[in-house]
Amino acid sequence: MLDWLATTEYSQWVRESWGWALALTVHAFGNAIVVGLVLIMAMRLFGLFRTIPYTALPKLFPFIWTAIGFQVLSGFTLWMSKPGRYVKDGVFDIKFSLVVIGVVLLVYFQRTITRESPQWQSAGKVTSGGLRLAGAAALCWAFVIIMGRLTAYLGSLYVA
Repeated sequence: MLDWLATTEYSQWVRESWGWALALTVHAFGNAIVVGLVLIMAMRLFGLFRTIPYTALPKLFPFIWTAIGFQVLSGFTLWMSKPGRYVKDGVFDIKFSLVVIGVVLLVYFQRTITRESPQWQSAGKVTSGGLRLAGAAALCWAFVIIMGRLTAYLGSLYVA
């Protein structure tokens, strides 16, 4: 099946035309939006950017989810260039696992911020549970970026 995927017109388009560059560009912007906004929200919960009200943070999630949608599409496109190698690559497996964990954390992060931000705003501080969730989400997504870069350098994708 993976050999067949690697020979499809779509896979060939990705490898042999501007498909790779386009997908990589979209993926990079998606990463920047997701990781950037998650880090900004986490830093706000940890006490920075005090001019941003806690109650304004839920408004950032539609941008994050849209960017994740673009990451899924562009990531699939990049994966199609060498599906057999990606499936066998341990570094990529770690990255993909972190993406799944990061999405689950984002679901909980969004629910927590949406539910608790009015209380945080009136109390002037974030609960310890909110801080732990913010830290976990920020770390997870930071490591997604790190493992994505290491996939290119430590993985088996570019070995002849």
